[in-house]
Amino acid sequence: MPDWFEKIPVGELPAWAATRWAEREALVFAGRRWRFGELATAVDAAAKGFMALGIAPGERVGLWAVNSPTWMVAMFALAKIGAIFVPINSRLRTTDVAYILGQSESCAVLINARSGPVDYLAMVREMGADAAELPHLRHTVLLDEAAQPGTIGWPELHEQGRAISDAALAERAAAVDPDGLLYIMYTSGTTGFPKGAMHTHNVVRNVVDQCNRMAVTFNDVLLTNMPLFHVLAYFEGPLLSMVSGARQVLMEGFEPEESLDLIAQESVTMFHGFDFNFKALLAAQARKPRDMSSLRMGICGAGMASSTEVAYQANEVFMPTVSGFGMTEIGIGAALGTLTDTPEQRCETSGYPLPGYEFRIVDPATDAPLPAGTEGEIQLRGYMVTQGYYKKPEETERAFAPGRWLRTGDMGYLRPDGYVRLLGRYKDMIKVGGENVDPLEVENFLLSHPAVQQVAVVSAPDEKLTEVGVAFVVPEPGHTLTAADVDRFCRGKLAGFKIPRHLVLVESFPFTGSGKVQKFKLREQALAALGKG
Repeated sequence: MPDWFEKIPVGELPAWAATRWAEREALVFAGRRWRFGELATAVDAAAKGFMALGIAPGERVGLWAVNSPTWMVAMFALAKIGAIFVPINSRLRTTDVAYILGQSESCAVLINARSGPVDYLAMVREMGADAAELPHLRHTVLLDEAAQPGTIGWPELHEQGRAISDAALAERAAAVDPDGLLYIMYTSGTTGFPKGAMHTHNVVRNVVDQCNRMAVTFNDVLLTNMPLFHVLAYFEGPLLSMVSGARQVLMEGFEPEESLDLIAQESVTMFHGFDFNFKALLAAQARKPRDMSSLRMGICGAGMASSTEVAYQANEVFMPTVSGFGMTEIGIGAALGTLTDTPEQRCETSGYPLPGYEFRIVDPATDAPLPAGTEGEIQLRGYMVTQGYYKKPEETERAFAPGRWLRTGDMGYLRPDGYVRLLGRYKDMIKVGGENVDPLEVENFLLSHPAVQQVAVVSAPDEKLTEVGVAFVVPEPGHTLTAADVDRFCRGKLAGFKIPRHLVLVESFPFTGSGKVQKFKLREQALAALGKG
């Protein structure tokens, strides 16, 4: 029996959309506008340029840049020629990016030469100073810019692509397997090193299912103000636009005042975010009210008690929102609510399972399933669950329980109505403004500071970012250390959101009988030290 869903590789989506809505407006960015037909043409031109560079099917290409139309075009173009793109958080710095490019064996990296005060090209040159560190990296491509020494500019890429015929591109595109690997997205893990979750072109089915559940049509206008390297923006922005014909209003990054202005100016009907995004938008709207009447719905990740109040406020001030459940290992749509849900379901749960996914709650120590309504670890399986972590077989094996059930590390339960309720994380991951931070990664880095003898990083609540990191440090004898010292040591090497916001100096840590640091006691100490206990 054939699959009910007609599979299509992601790289074919712009051409597919152009056959339906060629003259309709597809994208707005910084005052410029593109039609679907124009985007499809731009994707083909970039695809030919990548072919001319010698990027082969299956090769990995890092994409480390802020939001722009070129980010989207490059992503679709790489997918069209069967290359695997590696989206990299634009806030990461040399230590993380060098590891990702090296571990993924990327043959090229696509960057902005500079974005504001951040000199991406200088950092790439620093990483590439020792060729042995990145032996696979052959090309540095500047998006939206002309070539600089040692790089290929966007205009030069297109010029080289003129040597590739339409027939050669069509042949290359036809060879792309719709079940093949599309992207590798890196996520911090409990090992202290980023892990690359591998996903295939079947993301298209997931986006179509979300489209249907949210009743998205070509009459919708999407605001994408979150970074495209994040699965929420990637799925709900360029991919959703291409499968539905909805117009996308793209921003370089999240900025509350500009977001609200664009909603009013462009008659935006949908936008999505996390609780910290909505907090900032609610505050901006209170300072300067705008006309929000065009909005019809959005996604606000809910479920945890900390997000409930914000979700209710967003529903009152902006629009009805639905909640969902997703993570890097499964994409962004394993569960999603509907507009016919009750306010309680939309603001206090994490959505209802989408087609093709199964959820269960288990005892995290044994993987034994627990009855409905019982709290335990959320596990799930389905067609969008990662194929595994790139070149990390042991981590991949640990991530799954028998039967290909993904161990999410999240605590929750299944309600009698079938909805998922997220309660928190079994893992020690810290969520800073929507970004995952692995404490072990930060601890390992801080241990290289000459004044640090021992360190443990835990979370503390934050009014603006939901959570921030607190570093507990046992200093080396005879050394002193301040929070400013820690910030200077990390700045430029770690992403800003990974840098601990607070420092607590201690003489020793509380340990378990087996010698493990009792981080729950440190969290209690952090609350007391910050006056939040």
